[in-house]
Amino acid sequence: MFTDPLFWIITAGVAVVFSVVFFIIGSSHRRKIAEKAIGSAEEEAKRIVNEAIKAAENKKRETLIETKEEIHKNRAEFDREMKERRAEVQKQERRITQKEETLDKKYETLEAKEATLAEKIAKTEKASEEVALLKRSQLEMLEKISGYTAEEAKRDLISALESEVRHEYAMRIKDIEDQFKEESEQKARELLSLAIQKCAADHVAEATVSVVPLPNDEMKGRIIGREGRNIRTLETLTGVDLIIDDTPEAITLSSFDPVRREIARLSLEKLIADGRIHPARIEEMVEKARREVEQVIKQEGDRATFETGVHGINPEIVRLLGKLRFRTSYGQNVLMHSIEVSHVAGLLAAELGVDIMMAKRAGLLHDIGKAVDHEVEGSHISIGVDIAKKYKECEDVVHAIEAHHGDVEARTVIACLVQAADAISAARPGARRENLENYIKRLEKLEELSNSFPGVERSYAIQAGREIRIIVKPDEVNDDEMILLSRDLAKKVEEELDYPGQIKIHLIRETRAIEFAK
Repeated sequence: MFTDPLFWIITAGVAVVFSVVFFIIGSSHRRKIAEKAIGSAEEEAKRIVNEAIKAAENKKRETLIETKEEIHKNRAEFDREMKERRAEVQKQERRITQKEETLDKKYETLEAKEATLAEKIAKTEKASEEVALLKRSQLEMLEKISGYTAEEAKRDLISALESEVRHEYAMRIKDIEDQFKEESEQKARELLSLAIQKCAADHVAEATVSVVPLPNDEMKGRIIGREGRNIRTLETLTGVDLIIDDTPEAITLSSFDPVRREIARLSLEKLIADGRIHPARIEEMVEKARREVEQVIKQEGDRATFETGVHGINPEIVRLLGKLRFRTSYGQNVLMHSIEVSHVAGLLAAELGVDIMMAKRAGLLHDIGKAVDHEVEGSHISIGVDIAKKYKECEDVVHAIEAHHGDVEARTVIACLVQAADAISAARPGARRENLENYIKRLEKLEELSNSFPGVERSYAIQAGREIRIIVKPDEVNDDEMILLSRDLAKKVEEELDYPGQIKIHLIRETRAIEFAK
């Protein structure tokens, strides 16, 4: 039975039928469950949507209510502000109306016052005419009584007033000058005496000639050479005149340039010592002497900076300082003069409490232009200013160089100190010599300038030109006018004369009273 194929086929068919039936039943059951779940979900969704709609409507109603309340509140605030503004505008209008009324009243009052004032002006003009007429009649009466016209009386009054004011002005000037001179001269004497005491210097007046000793007179002929070729070569190469005269065993070298004269002196001494004197040897010795002088120039420049303690100077300026060793001014060695001015300016700066090193630097370089004033056109002041600017010296040093002779007004204390130190160095006894002819001309010019003023009877230059004594005419110059005359004369001397130091102007007025006893 179990091996019968039909059995197995029927069994398989039944199994298939049961499987289909069970599948259909399961599917139906699952469908019902799914439909039930879908129905529940749709109901839940409808519920949520309904709740959302209700919530939205509630929110909308609340928002509308709040908006209406805000609008009502803003409208109430706006109405309140409008009422306040209307009230303020009405208040302003009332004020403007009141002011207009006040202005109208004032305008009416002003018109009334103008009418009154016009009447008063008319009355015043009439009264002024009456006063002027009365014044003219009184003046005419006074002129008849006094014998003076109004213009004459006015001139006399003004003249008397001018005399009085002039007297008071002169006395005031005299008092101020006396007080100023007493205080300033005492202080200046103290400062200058301290500076001079602390700085001592030797002074040697240099001439324009040098004398070279010879071992014998035979050497003169060898120096002259055949047909004078040796002396011509030496004069041409050095630029110095050789004077060979009857002076025994000596040759004189003449030149205004000390550098050339020194080169010629050294060359001649070397030739005399060597004994071989001919043009080629002369040229060699002159070149050797020139190198030695250049070395001396450098050493002298270094010595000047070392002695004064002024450092940081451009090497070219140091070389120019060394050249001042061979320059003279009125017989005074310019390098020694510059060193002395540097020391004195530094001492004065120390007393006054200003920059000592700056004062020393300006004093050392104040005459630097004299090193090349024979090679470059212009005064030694302008040349010195150009040199200082070229080598980047500071403004105070440049100004001190520019102002040390008073060509420009001194604007700094350093410049004033250099002026004073320069005058001290030049005024030391024996420091400078002056040509007699120039000295006499300066004294004559001083007396001539003094005599050119009205009221001067005679004048005498004394104290080597340091003082001028002037005798005035007593009937033309009174005591007050003497003070003004002395000031005018001092200004004239400062403008027209060149002189070292200062000149004292002394006016003398003599009054004599003569009577005879009988």
